[in-house]
Amino acid sequence: MLCCADGTYYTGIALHTAKRISAHNAGQGAKYTRGRRPVRLVYQETGYSRGGALRRENELKNLSRAEKIKLASIFS
Repeated sequence: MLCCADGTYYTGIALHTAKRISAHNAGQGAKYTRGRRPVRLVYQETGYSRGGALRRENELKNLSRAEKIKLASIFS
C-alpha cells in the first residue's frame, strides 16, 4: 500500500516492489498515482500466489481510511 503526496492510499500488487514504486514515482505507474507523486511505501505483505495477492488486494481496497491508517502505522 502506498501513501500518495495528497495523503490518499493506493493499493496494488507487484513482484518487485522497489521497481514498481520507482515506476509510480516516475509517472509510469497507475493512472491514479501519476498526479499524486511522490508516493511512499507504507504497508506490504508477502507470500501470496498471484490469485491470493489479487484477493488480498481487493480486501485492502475495501478497508476504511481509518483501517488503512492503522495498517500503515503498524508497518512503519
